[in-house]
Amino acid sequence: MSNDATPTDASSLTGQDLAFLRRPLHGFLSVAAGPVPPQPRPVWFEATDEGTIQLFTAPDSLKVRRLRRDPRASIVVAAPVGERERWVSVAGRTTVEPEGAHDLAARLGARYWDLDDPARAADLAEILAADQVRLVIHPETVRRYSY
Repeated sequence: MSNDATPTDASSLTGQDLAFLRRPLHGFLSVAAGPVPPQPRPVWFEATDEGTIQLFTAPDSLKVRRLRRDPRASIVVAAPVGERERWVSVAGRTTVEPEGAHDLAARLGARYWDLDDPARAADLAEILAADQVRLVIHPETVRRYSY
């Protein structure tokens, strides 16, 4: 077992992290909830060239309401069963951005779904027709593990 984190990459994503996070894997997002234990939710996400993690959601979602009270969030992404064990965890301050959510949703739809399937294309069209905001996690702590 090895934990390949070093002090120089404990607050930012490495090239290896970005390559892993750019795969079509689900992330598990947790937002701060005060005395309530975090309740992770599976989400689509994108790791950006700037080293942030972004996702989209409805502007009136519970996670947005919680983030407006306390902007801390984390996401954990793990390799699927059948691969060697590996995970990356990113935690930090999260901003709620009004712009760019639909473009992000379109990119992620193409990443996670076969849009040649008419049902999936219709699902994505429904997402794109709804109001969305973009959540951006600005890494403060990055942890990783590989076996």
